[in-house]
Amino acid sequence: MKPIRLMAGFFTVGVWTLASRILGFVRDIAIAGFLGAGPVAEAFLVAFSLPNMFRRFFAEGAFNMAFVPMFSKKVEAEEDALTFARDAYTGLATVLIVFTVLAMVAMPWLVLAMASGFLGDERFDMAVTFGRIAFPYILFISLAALLSGVLNATGRFMAAAAAPVLLNALFIAALVVGHFAGWSIGLTLAWTVPLAGIAQLALVWVAASRAGFRLVPRRPRLTPELRRLAIIAAPAALAGGVMQVNLLIGRQVASFFDGAIAWLNYADRLYQLPLGVVGIAVGVVLLPDISRRLRAEDTAGGRHAFNRAGEISLALTVPAAVALVAIPGPLIEVLFQRGRFGPEDTAATALALAIYGLGLPAFVLQKVLQPLFFAREDTRRPFYYALAGMAVNAAIAVGLSPVIGFAAAAWGTTLAGWAMVLLLWRGSRGMGEAAMLDRRFLGRIWRILLSAAIMGAVIWGLAQLLAPWLGMATVRYAALALLVLGGALSYFLAADRLGALRLSELRGALRR
Repeated sequence: MKPIRLMAGFFTVGVWTLASRILGFVRDIAIAGFLGAGPVAEAFLVAFSLPNMFRRFFAEGAFNMAFVPMFSKKVEAEEDALTFARDAYTGLATVLIVFTVLAMVAMPWLVLAMASGFLGDERFDMAVTFGRIAFPYILFISLAALLSGVLNATGRFMAAAAAPVLLNALFIAALVVGHFAGWSIGLTLAWTVPLAGIAQLALVWVAASRAGFRLVPRRPRLTPELRRLAIIAAPAALAGGVMQVNLLIGRQVASFFDGAIAWLNYADRLYQLPLGVVGIAVGVVLLPDISRRLRAEDTAGGRHAFNRAGEISLALTVPAAVALVAIPGPLIEVLFQRGRFGPEDTAATALALAIYGLGLPAFVLQKVLQPLFFAREDTRRPFYYALAGMAVNAAIAVGLSPVIGFAAAAWGTTLAGWAMVLLLWRGSRGMGEAAMLDRRFLGRIWRILLSAAIMGAVIWGLAQLLAPWLGMATVRYAALALLVLGGALSYFLAADRLGALRLSELRGALRR
């Protein structure tokens, strides 16, 4: 993939992810307004997190990280990529059908593993009911992720990037219809989850069919290539399992503090916006691109792609992290404080958001560094690094929770993220020229940091000036928009003057 197509891919995925995250905010604002941080909200959030937890394992996680490089190399070598994709699609569907049935039977134990603090109150029974309704989502979204990998590997990013928009659009529609129809909001949300999965699968299946990859399940068969896929995916699957243990640790700690699961979830949603727009976009485009370059022995091109991905990631993520740390209170107050979501919920969620903000660059850098390993079909070392990250997370989240409460879960996530980055960086040092930082990247890091610091000072001052308007229901959104606009202008002007990010480069990339 040429640099122009690489940047175009970043922005295609980023723009659609931005649209999805904006709709996700609308969805979470509506959920917070209807349910606040109460028992129904917490029960649904735990139930919805179960298929999403295993989704990281089967979909964007282990399976796809092994499948995409193998499929990309077959496409590059003009081998029979279609047959390989069909066999993988059938194998994944077979495993997931069995897994889904078992999980629905074992739902009480899964809820207990996720939030044992629910045991003995109404949240537990609701979470079990909601979980059994929502869990089949894992089947549909994992197959959709495989199809998205097929599309991304062939340079077609739009349909796969647009699919998550359907999930949030359907959630919003269901909330509105459920409210006016008098339905139970919890049950309405739970039933929407599998329906959204079917819609997402249908969208990418049609797009893949039009691209020449019509994947129809057939009788499962264990071919030599699928055996190799399983061997490569196994360490990544274990790494994915470790990451899910991290999530379980955070949920378990939060479940012992009333409202904490909801607070952490709303904070997570906000920092996921820049993470999704930048980190996921870069990761989705970079993995197949580096895989093809390695196949073609294009070391210089691989190094250029890696450095430009890291550069644009930091240039867009560091200022976002500074903003989350500098003004978490105004952001949460304007976006979520209404209905049953009160000032105490705002203060707790803002604290979690600021802590997550400190880890945001680490979460994005992981998306840049991991493709260096996965493109080489090296999934073992990321597994070992994930184990180390899990140890850091558990020690901090569990050890500090008696001292600082639910915030320990957020600190565990953030510090484990930075530990993972350090280990990935150290492990990539033996990969040769393709994993080396170039002079342009090194020359821009300090400029990015300085530009973001200037922006942080500007938005902190603006937040003090706009404080009376940020708390007024009639003008709060206009005041927040002014605050965000002031921050964006100050950052991009400083970045352009200091040479951290040339506006001409950004305009050119957007135009392409």
